[in-house]
Amino acid sequence: MDQSLDISQEHKDYLHKVRMEKISVRLIQLLIFGIALLLWELCANAKIVDPFITSQPSRVFATMVNLYQDGMLFHHIGITCLEAFVGFVLGTLVGTLIAIMLWWSEFLCKVLEPYLVVLNSLPKIALGPIFIVWIGAGPAAIIVMTLAISLIVTVLEVLNGFLTTDQEKIKLVQTFGGTKFQVLTKVLLPASYPTIINALKINVGLSWVGVIVGEFLVSKAGLGYLIVYGGQVFKLDLVMTSVIILGVAATVMYQGVVYLEKVLVKNKF
Repeated sequence: MDQSLDISQEHKDYLHKVRMEKISVRLIQLLIFGIALLLWELCANAKIVDPFITSQPSRVFATMVNLYQDGMLFHHIGITCLEAFVGFVLGTLVGTLIAIMLWWSEFLCKVLEPYLVVLNSLPKIALGPIFIVWIGAGPAAIIVMTLAISLIVTVLEVLNGFLTTDQEKIKLVQTFGGTKFQVLTKVLLPASYPTIINALKINVGLSWVGVIVGEFLVSKAGLGYLIVYGGQVFKLDLVMTSVIILGVAATVMYQGVVYLEKVLVKNKF
Protein backbone atom coordinates (compact mmCIF):
# COMPACT_ATOMS: atom_id res chain seq x y z
CA MET A 1 0.00 0.00 0.00
CA ASP A 2 1.24 3.48 -0.85
CA GLN A 3 2.20 5.08 2.47
CA SER A 4 1.51 8.54 1.06
CA LEU A 5 -2.21 7.69 1.26
CA ASP A 6 -1.89 7.41 5.04
CA ILE A 7 -0.70 11.01 5.41
CA SER A 8 -3.44 13.23 6.74
CA GLN A 9 -4.38 16.46 5.02
CA GLU A 10 -3.21 18.44 8.05
CA HIS A 11 0.22 16.84 7.79
CA LYS A 12 0.37 17.57 4.05
CA ASP A 13 -0.52 21.19 4.74
CA TYR A 14 2.20 21.37 7.37
CA LEU A 15 4.83 19.90 5.02
CA HIS A 16 3.75 22.34 2.31
CA LYS A 17 4.04 25.24 4.77
CA VAL A 18 7.56 24.17 5.80
CA ARG A 19 8.61 23.79 2.17
CA MET A 20 7.27 27.20 1.22
CA GLU A 21 8.96 28.79 4.22
CA LYS A 22 12.33 27.36 3.12
CA ILE A 23 11.77 28.66 -0.41
CA SER A 24 10.80 32.09 0.92
CA VAL A 25 13.92 32.28 3.09
CA ARG A 26 16.17 31.42 0.13
CA LEU A 27 14.45 33.91 -2.15
CA ILE A 28 14.75 36.71 0.41
CA GLN A 29 18.42 35.87 0.96
CA LEU A 30 19.09 36.04 -2.79
CA LEU A 31 17.08 39.26 -3.03
CA ILE A 32 19.11 40.93 -0.27
CA PHE A 33 22.33 39.82 -1.95
CA GLY A 34 21.17 41.11 -5.33
CA ILE A 35 20.06 44.47 -3.90
CA ALA A 36 23.41 44.86 -2.13
CA LEU A 37 25.30 44.24 -5.38
CA LEU A 38 23.03 46.65 -7.27
CA LEU A 39 23.46 49.42 -4.69
CA TRP A 40 27.22 48.86 -4.67
CA GLU A 41 27.35 49.20 -8.47
CA LEU A 42 25.07 52.26 -8.57
CA CYS A 43 26.92 54.06 -5.77
CA ALA A 44 30.24 53.46 -7.51
CA ASN A 45 28.91 54.67 -10.87
CA ALA A 46 27.40 57.77 -9.24
CA LYS A 47 30.73 58.44 -7.44
CA ILE A 48 28.98 58.30 -4.07
CA VAL A 49 31.81 55.97 -3.16
CA ASP A 50 35.21 55.95 -4.85
CA PRO A 51 35.37 52.82 -7.08
CA PHE A 52 39.16 52.97 -6.93
CA ILE A 53 38.97 52.26 -3.19
CA THR A 54 35.81 50.16 -2.90
CA SER A 55 35.81 48.66 -6.42
CA GLN A 56 32.42 47.61 -7.84
CA PRO A 57 30.76 44.40 -9.05
CA SER A 58 31.45 45.05 -12.75
CA ARG A 59 35.16 45.65 -12.06
CA VAL A 60 35.30 42.58 -9.82
CA PHE A 61 33.80 40.50 -12.61
CA ALA A 62 36.27 41.93 -15.12
CA THR A 63 39.16 41.14 -12.78
CA MET A 64 37.90 37.58 -12.40
CA VAL A 65 37.69 37.20 -16.19
CA ASN A 66 41.25 38.53 -16.58
CA LEU A 67 42.57 36.08 -14.00
CA TYR A 68 40.78 33.25 -15.78
CA GLN A 69 42.15 34.26 -19.17
CA ASP A 70 45.66 34.41 -17.71
CA GLY A 71 45.18 30.87 -16.37
CA MET A 72 45.74 32.01 -12.78
CA LEU A 73 42.22 32.06 -11.32
CA PHE A 74 41.83 28.37 -10.50
CA HIS A 75 45.55 28.10 -9.71
CA HIS A 76 45.25 30.55 -6.81
CA ILE A 77 41.84 29.22 -5.73
CA GLY A 78 43.10 25.62 -5.79
CA ILE A 79 46.15 26.34 -3.65
CA THR A 80 44.19 28.17 -0.97
CA CYS A 81 41.34 25.63 -0.92
CA LEU A 82 43.78 22.71 -0.67
CA GLU A 83 45.65 24.30 2.24
CA ALA A 84 42.38 25.14 4.00
CA PHE A 85 40.95 21.65 3.50
CA VAL A 86 44.10 19.86 4.69
CA GLY A 87 44.36 22.10 7.76
CA PHE A 88 40.64 21.69 8.45
CA VAL A 89 40.77 17.88 8.27
CA LEU A 90 43.98 17.59 10.28
CA GLY A 91 42.70 19.97 12.95
CA THR A 92 39.49 17.98 13.32
CA LEU A 93 41.09 14.51 13.32
CA VAL A 94 44.07 15.33 15.54
CA GLY A 95 41.91 17.38 17.91
CA THR A 96 39.38 14.55 18.25
CA LEU A 97 42.15 12.00 18.88
CA ILE A 98 43.70 14.19 21.59
CA ALA A 99 40.25 14.65 23.17
CA ILE A 100 39.83 10.86 23.23
CA MET A 101 43.23 10.48 24.91
CA LEU A 102 42.36 13.05 27.55
CA TRP A 103 39.01 11.38 28.23
CA TRP A 104 40.69 7.97 28.40
CA SER A 105 43.22 9.12 31.01
CA GLU A 106 41.78 11.36 33.71
CA PHE A 107 45.30 11.82 35.11
CA LEU A 108 46.59 13.05 31.75
CA CYS A 109 43.59 15.38 31.44
CA LYS A 110 44.34 16.99 34.81
CA VAL A 111 48.03 17.38 33.92
CA LEU A 112 47.40 19.03 30.54
CA GLU A 113 44.38 21.15 31.50
CA PRO A 114 46.33 24.35 32.38
CA TYR A 115 48.39 24.05 29.21
CA LEU A 116 45.26 23.74 27.10
CA VAL A 117 43.82 26.86 28.75
CA VAL A 118 47.01 28.84 28.07
CA LEU A 119 47.29 27.63 24.47
CA ASN A 120 43.63 28.43 23.85
CA SER A 121 44.09 32.03 25.03
CA LEU A 122 47.38 32.50 23.19
CA PRO A 123 47.12 34.46 19.89
CA LYS A 124 48.20 31.76 17.45
CA ILE A 125 48.94 34.33 14.76
CA ALA A 126 51.95 35.39 16.85
CA LEU A 127 53.39 31.91 16.28
CA GLY A 128 53.45 32.41 12.49
CA PRO A 129 57.05 33.67 12.26
CA ILE A 130 58.18 30.81 14.53
CA PHE A 131 56.56 28.22 12.26
CA ILE A 132 58.20 29.82 9.23
CA VAL A 133 61.65 29.58 10.83
CA TRP A 134 61.09 26.01 12.04
CA ILE A 135 59.38 24.58 8.96
CA GLY A 136 60.38 26.93 6.17
CA ALA A 137 58.48 29.31 3.93
CA GLY A 138 56.01 27.14 2.06
CA PRO A 139 52.65 25.36 2.12
CA ALA A 140 53.70 23.21 5.11
CA ALA A 141 54.06 26.30 7.33
CA ILE A 142 50.64 27.56 6.20
CA ILE A 143 48.99 24.20 6.99
CA VAL A 144 50.68 24.09 10.41
CA MET A 145 49.44 27.61 11.05
CA THR A 146 45.91 26.49 10.19
CA LEU A 147 46.28 23.43 12.41
CA ALA A 148 47.52 25.51 15.35
CA ILE A 149 44.52 27.84 15.16
CA SER A 150 41.86 25.11 15.01
CA LEU A 151 43.44 22.31 17.08
CA ILE A 152 42.93 23.52 20.66
CA VAL A 153 39.36 24.63 20.00
CA THR A 154 38.55 21.16 18.66
CA VAL A 155 40.16 19.45 21.65
CA LEU A 156 38.23 21.52 24.18
CA GLU A 157 34.92 21.31 22.30
CA VAL A 158 35.00 17.54 21.77
CA LEU A 159 36.34 16.80 25.26
CA ASN A 160 33.52 18.86 26.76
CA GLY A 161 31.06 16.79 24.72
CA PHE A 162 32.57 13.58 26.09
CA LEU A 163 32.46 14.80 29.69
CA THR A 164 28.83 15.94 29.46
CA THR A 165 27.57 12.64 28.06
CA ASP A 166 24.80 11.05 30.13
CA GLN A 167 26.58 9.05 32.83
CA GLU A 168 23.66 6.65 33.16
CA LYS A 169 24.27 5.38 29.64
CA ILE A 170 27.93 4.81 30.44
CA LYS A 171 27.08 2.97 33.65
CA LEU A 172 24.59 0.80 31.77
CA VAL A 173 27.26 -0.36 29.32
CA GLN A 174 29.72 -0.94 32.14
CA THR A 175 27.11 -2.92 34.09
CA PHE A 176 26.85 -5.38 31.21
CA GLY A 177 30.62 -5.81 31.19
CA GLY A 178 31.41 -3.28 28.49
CA THR A 179 35.04 -2.23 28.14
CA LYS A 180 36.24 1.35 28.02
CA PHE A 181 36.72 1.05 24.26
CA GLN A 182 33.12 -0.11 23.90
CA VAL A 183 31.93 2.82 26.01
CA LEU A 184 33.85 5.10 23.65
CA THR A 185 32.55 3.60 20.41
CA LYS A 186 28.99 2.69 21.50
CA VAL A 187 28.14 5.62 23.76
CA LEU A 188 30.52 8.59 23.68
CA LEU A 189 31.15 9.01 19.96
CA PRO A 190 27.52 8.55 18.84
CA ALA A 191 26.31 10.86 21.62
CA SER A 192 28.96 13.44 20.69
CA TYR A 193 28.09 13.66 16.98
CA PRO A 194 26.34 17.05 17.47
CA THR A 195 29.34 18.36 19.42
CA ILE A 196 31.80 17.17 16.77
CA ILE A 197 29.67 18.77 14.06
CA ASN A 198 29.68 22.06 15.99
CA ALA A 199 33.47 21.80 16.21
CA LEU A 200 33.58 21.28 12.45
CA LYS A 201 31.48 24.40 11.88
CA ILE A 202 33.81 26.43 14.08
CA ASN A 203 36.86 24.96 12.34
CA VAL A 204 35.61 26.09 8.93
CA GLY A 205 36.11 29.73 9.87
CA LEU A 206 39.29 29.11 11.85
CA SER A 207 40.85 27.14 8.98
CA TRP A 208 40.33 29.99 6.54
CA VAL A 209 41.75 32.46 9.06
CA GLY A 210 44.86 30.29 9.47
CA VAL A 211 45.36 29.86 5.72
CA ILE A 212 44.97 33.54 4.88
CA VAL A 213 47.28 34.63 7.72
CA GLY A 214 49.84 32.07 6.57
CA GLU A 215 49.58 33.26 2.97
CA PHE A 216 49.94 36.86 4.12
CA LEU A 217 53.29 35.90 5.65
CA VAL A 218 54.96 33.49 3.25
CA SER A 219 52.92 32.45 0.23
CA LYS A 220 53.76 33.26 -3.39
CA ALA A 221 50.40 31.99 -4.63
CA GLY A 222 46.86 31.75 -3.32
CA LEU A 223 44.04 34.14 -2.51
CA GLY A 224 45.87 35.54 0.51
CA TYR A 225 48.84 36.33 -1.72
CA LEU A 226 46.55 38.12 -4.19
CA ILE A 227 45.10 40.23 -1.36
CA VAL A 228 48.56 41.26 -0.14
CA TYR A 229 49.83 41.90 -3.66
CA GLY A 230 46.73 43.88 -4.60
CA GLY A 231 47.06 46.03 -1.50
CA GLN A 232 50.75 46.71 -2.15
CA VAL A 233 50.23 47.89 -5.74
CA PHE A 234 46.86 49.55 -5.03
CA LYS A 235 44.87 47.12 -7.18
CA LEU A 236 41.80 47.16 -4.96
CA ASP A 237 39.78 45.36 -7.64
CA LEU A 238 42.06 42.36 -7.14
CA VAL A 239 41.68 42.60 -3.36
CA MET A 240 37.87 42.70 -3.48
CA THR A 241 37.77 39.87 -6.04
CA SER A 242 39.90 37.67 -3.77
CA VAL A 243 37.76 38.50 -0.72
CA ILE A 244 34.55 37.61 -2.57
CA ILE A 245 36.02 34.31 -3.79
CA LEU A 246 37.10 33.56 -0.23
CA GLY A 247 33.55 34.17 0.98
CA VAL A 248 32.14 31.81 -1.65
CA ALA A 249 34.71 29.09 -0.87
CA ALA A 250 34.09 29.33 2.89
CA THR A 251 30.33 29.14 2.29
CA VAL A 252 30.73 26.00 0.17
CA MET A 253 32.84 24.35 2.88
CA TYR A 254 30.34 25.31 5.58
CA GLN A 255 27.46 23.91 3.53
CA GLY A 256 29.43 20.68 3.19
CA VAL A 257 29.55 20.45 7.00
CA VAL A 258 25.80 21.17 7.17
CA TYR A 259 25.18 18.32 4.72
CA LEU A 260 27.39 16.03 6.82
CA GLU A 261 25.33 17.02 9.87
CA LYS A 262 22.13 15.94 8.12
CA VAL A 263 23.67 12.59 7.19
CA LEU A 264 25.27 11.78 10.56
CA VAL A 265 23.06 13.42 13.16
CA LYS A 266 19.53 13.52 11.79
CA ASN A 267 19.66 10.01 10.36
CA LYS A 268 21.19 8.76 13.62
CA PHE A 269 18.63 10.35 15.90
